[in-house]
Amino acid sequence: MATILLCGVDLFFRGKLEALLRGHHLITVDHTDDPELVICDISRVDPVEVADTYPDVPIVGYTNHTDTAGLRAAHAAGLDRVLAKSALVERAPEVVAELVGSP
Repeated sequence: MATILLCGVDLFFRGKLEALLRGHHLITVDHTDDPELVICDISRVDPVEVADTYPDVPIVGYTNHTDTAGLRAAHAAGLDRVLAKSALVERAPEVVAELVGSP
């Protein structure tokens, strides 16, 4: 079970992630636990700021597939994975397992 910080994730998508990532502890920025992984909506938060705030934590950024500027900005910020939102929905458990080493 990994502690996963959600940055800029809306409530609807958080519900999807909770269903996809059962067994993991999903938290928001007002929580005091240290995250093992960060998932951020790069259309709602600055990927550079997230990368600077969590330099030693793997970061997954996602946005709509048509947000090419956001995808480029996330790549430039050095996020560990940058995905279209639909790809994250399809692969969330695998991506988390790859980055934190847990099922």
